[in-house]
Amino acid sequence: MQEIPLIQRFIAILWPSFLTSGVATILFFTAFDPQQLLMYTDFAEMSRLGAYTVGFFLFWILTTVTSALTCYFRQPCDEANHKT
Repeated sequence: MQEIPLIQRFIAILWPSFLTSGVATILFFTAFDPQQLLMYTDFAEMSRLGAYTVGFFLFWILTTVTSALTCYFRQPCDEANHKT
C-alpha cells in the first residue's frame, strides 16, 4: 500500500479545522459581543476586529488539535493487526 505524503496529511488536518473554526467563530460571535466579553479583562481596549481575530485563531488551534487526534485515533493499532 502506498504511503500518504506528509503534506497531504497536514492538509487533511488543517483544511477541515480551518473551515470548522470559521463556522465556530461566526456562531460564537453571533451569540456573544466581544466588547462585552472583554470589558472586565486586561484586554478591554482591544477592538472588535482584534477579538474576532484572536477568537478565530483560538478556535483554529482547538479544531486542529481535535482533527489531529481524530486522525491519530482512527489508525489501526499494531497489536490488533498482528493478532489476526
